[in-house]
Amino acid sequence: MRISIGNDHAGPDYKKAIVHWLQIQGHEVINHGTDTDASVDYPDFGHPVALDVAEGRADFGIVICGSGNGINMTVNKHQAIRSALSWTKEIAALARQHNDANIISIPARFTAIPQAVEMVATFLETPFEGGRHQNRVQKIACS
Repeated sequence: MRISIGNDHAGPDYKKAIVHWLQIQGHEVINHGTDTDASVDYPDFGHPVALDVAEGRADFGIVICGSGNGINMTVNKHQAIRSALSWTKEIAALARQHNDANIISIPARFTAIPQAVEMVATFLETPFEGGRHQNRVQKIACS
């Protein structure tokens, strides 16, 4: 799979660990994140990830900021995006199973790096259940 990733200054170490894991798994990574802890604006790194996913350049996206909220709000402004703020692997699984999420948002200041990698693994490995959830997901986007 091709995965797009973006992060602000709270997430370089998280991104590095996640990208390492993704590459070991054989995934291609598109990196839009910063590599330093110098203060930056999360929308500058979230919008490119959302565009990659919405326009088909990436299968899924991963975004990381301090709380996970700001960058999650940013990517969810794009109509084709269903991003889920996740802080456990169970939330990540439900986001895929029930909501067909295509981006996972990780709160770097509230999760550990191994936990974040585990959430990404769960997110990517969990299929959308469809069925009763399909109609609900189709009602998410504004028209």
